[in-house]
Amino acid sequence: MPDFAIIIAGFAVGLIVGLTGVGGGSLMTPILIFFFGVKPYLAVGTDLLFAAFTKLGGTVNLARQHLVPWRVVGLLSVGSLPAAIATLMVLRWIGPASDAVQSVMTHTLGLALLLTAAAMFYKAARGSQLPRTLNGSELAAASQPRHWSLPVLFGLVIGTLVTLTSVGAGAIGVSALMLLFPLLPLPRIVAADIAYAVPLTLVAGLGHASLGSVDWSLLGKLLIGSLPGIWLGTRLMHHTPERLVRSLLSLLLAYAGTKLITL
Repeated sequence: MPDFAIIIAGFAVGLIVGLTGVGGGSLMTPILIFFFGVKPYLAVGTDLLFAAFTKLGGTVNLARQHLVPWRVVGLLSVGSLPAAIATLMVLRWIGPASDAVQSVMTHTLGLALLLTAAAMFYKAARGSQLPRTLNGSELAAASQPRHWSLPVLFGLVIGTLVTLTSVGAGAIGVSALMLLFPLLPLPRIVAADIAYAVPLTLVAGLGHASLGSVDWSLLGKLLIGSLPGIWLGTRLMHHTPERLVRSLLSLLLAYAGTKLITL
């Protein structure tokens, strides 16, 4: 596959993530499968580490701004990390390149893309919420779920989904967190979604690497493109019609998801 085309794909995904906040997994994995002919298990494993390295930089920046609600991140991680490890153990037992696993990954990825498309369209139709500031006691109260088990269970589901498909921690995560923590300001919800995705995608990605499911050369080329793309996207985000972009992306992901399910 042409190196230049891979770098351009990385740049395009990084730019879109910077502009809209859409998770890279929902875009990069289908691009690798459909446009570059990468096997689903290699696309998922490579994209997991691509997401981990990309979101790590974002988490550091958000932490410096004191926007990350670490209690929320902890509750999500309690469910997502064991789920990721358990899913990796199943993949190791069955074999990630087996026909059965390839079929499960493909169809689960299609379903995850359809859910992401629906969540993204919902957010686009609803519009952006105005950021709110909270004092210390209000923030502590807003970081409390209705029941501690709800974010843990959500983390368990997302941990399994992300490990199988590399999709789920983006638009689905933000939409679910808005329901689980309705009093938490939107910037902190986005920060929590990005922060908990880092250990999850890193554990899942390294697990896939141990299974031989990561193309390191491909990963390096994608990062060469994505890092400047994210840098540019974050600086243009206030000058683009976000609702229009999100609506178009939701249609694109719905098409990709439908195509994967019908393969």
